[in-house]
Amino acid sequence: MQHFPYVGSGPYCYANSFAMMFGEDAPPVAIIEFATGSPFGMQLVGGTLPFFDPYGWTPEAGFEEALAALGWTSSVTKGQNAEEALARLRQALVSGPVWVGPVEMGHLRHQPGMKGPIGADHYIVVLAVEGDRVRMHDPQGYPFTSLPLADFLAAWRAQTLDYGEPFTMRTDFRRVRKVSDQDVIRASLPNAIRWLSMGESRHLPPGTLGNGKAAETLADMIEAGCDENLRGHLIHFAVRVGARRLADAATCLARIGEAHAAQIASRQAQLVGALQYPLTTGADAEAAVLLRALAPSYDRLLSALQGE
Repeated sequence: MQHFPYVGSGPYCYANSFAMMFGEDAPPVAIIEFATGSPFGMQLVGGTLPFFDPYGWTPEAGFEEALAALGWTSSVTKGQNAEEALARLRQALVSGPVWVGPVEMGHLRHQPGMKGPIGADHYIVVLAVEGDRVRMHDPQGYPFTSLPLADFLAAWRAQTLDYGEPFTMRTDFRRVRKVSDQDVIRASLPNAIRWLSMGESRHLPPGTLGNGKAAETLADMIEAGCDENLRGHLIHFAVRVGARRLADAATCLARIGEAHAAQIASRQAQLVGALQYPLTTGADAEAAVLLRALAPSYDRLLSALQGE
């Protein structure tokens, strides 16, 4: 099947937030996402929670290398208490919008159905603090939305997330050199290879699995009985973002002539995307077959990127 790029909505919060901060010099969000290394692997965190991103990877793990490949830099501040963090945010807003995250999505009550922490990370661009409200661009689909300050600070504290530090924000975005899209992709390949090659990590919950082992184990879990929390996580987030990342990876790889690697990534995108219907409708045996077909593809992609 020939690869056909995807354009549309989806949970690309930090890539979209970066693009907003880059302004008119922003590359396509597909290239921003590619540069973070997110498409290159799969992990089953603690042996129970699946993500179609690399073993040991978190969004923050890929940001500095992505910015460097893109030709950008920024300043990061973290921590302190809520009062000091808010003062820091107000001061930064004097110079323009501020990139904020990770935040706990469950506290973003402008999003329908959000009533408290759900352990989901998110990134936003804050535009202003106005009285007891924060005005922001939320890339989940809410431009110029506002949120009570108390809810915003609860989200920004990020206490219920499994990575990141409270009150993290980025300012002073500067383009330090102009880089072509193709050169960004090429510069990101060593990170892609590194993430696909990740071995055991002492910094992950016990039982965490990566790549083929993660896919095989998830297939067994789903076949044995997929509980509704796992199903909800997969169909509302993990499958959607995973398939899009891989589709974008295939598009990027094809742009620099990595035809074999692009073909493998495209096949991965098709397998992950095909999980949506059976998981949504309860056809779990079909989903397990797809995951077992996905399992060996990570080693194949690694070999292709290494030129083997």
